Amino acid sequence: MAAEEELRRPESPLWVEEPVGTPRLPDPVRTAAVRAVIIVAVTLSQAMAALLFTVSGSWPAFPLLLSTVVSTVAATWGVLDVWVTRQVWKQRYGVESRPSSAARRARRERRGGRRTQRDRPPGAVPAGV
Repeated sequence: MAAEEELRRPESPLWVEEPVGTPRLPDPVRTAAVRAVIIVAVTLSQAMAALLFTVSGSWPAFPLLLSTVVSTVAATWGVLDVWVTRQVWKQRYGVESRPSSAARRARRERRGGRRTQRDRPPGAVPAGV
């Protein structure tokens, strides 16, 4: 009986894809983020190795410490690169501008004024004067 129930039960999929709440990062920002993560990971590994070499009194401690300082500067640059790239991308592509109805009305009035200026015959006196 239990075997029959197993056969009748519909198969459920292995996984169900659900929509992600936040949109995916743009390609340039994602590239900068991956680069920054790799640089930071290497820097942390170098710092740990420099610490262990220093504690053990081994000769590679000093060169590794110097390279860790340089890597720290590079890691800071990498993180700032992600931030700057994200801001630039937002400024170029992220804002979808739609004028409000007030701005649309003012623009229509300006266009109408320019149109009447253009269509008026030369030498004609403006209506308000």
